Amino acid sequence: MESQIIDARGLSCPIPVVNTKKVLEAITKGSVTTIVDNDAAKDNLLTLARGLGCEADVQQKGNEYYIQITKKETSLHTEEHETGNTAIFVSSSEMGHGSKELGEILMKSFMFALVESDGLPQSMLFVNSGVYLTCENSPVLEHLMNLEKRGVEILSCGTCLDYFKIKAKLCVGQMTNMYTILETMSNANKVISL
Repeated sequence: MESQIIDARGLSCPIPVVNTKKVLEAITKGSVTTIVDNDAAKDNLLTLARGLGCEADVQQKGNEYYIQITKKETSLHTEEHETGNTAIFVSSSEMGHGSKELGEILMKSFMFALVESDGLPQSMLFVNSGVYLTCENSPVLEHLMNLEKRGVEILSCGTCLDYFKIKAKLCVGQMTNMYTILETMSNANKVISL
């Protein structure tokens, strides 16, 4: 079987990984060659291959990497990615500390990856500047709307929306209170804090 080619040059992670995983899931066996132009994408694709039980071969041509991932019929029999009752607690409009610009890029990448993942959280809780993500002009609004359509409960702190004077700009999910946020976190099997 001839290898399918995915040209992911110029694309930042997680897009090369997501695109490659989709093609691998659509085939019973065979190979996919993804072309990337940065070390991070190459390393993430190799991690994907290992996680899916596939073989991987890397060829470097100049500044580009050609990663061929071969799926055998026995590949992809990994555990189901069920998150059960997981809550994601988002307390900032950026991910991490340091560069604001990088933090915004990371948050957007995380939300994109979450939409594309097999297992979804039951709830997402937004507090402090995290509530900006659920309001007008949010760079991740489309991702959050997709998550809500797939059954993820999106809750934004009413006190926080009031504090920033953006209550009228809420575009996805519902406004809630700290009691409900605490109750949701207490009832969750796992809480992931961003």
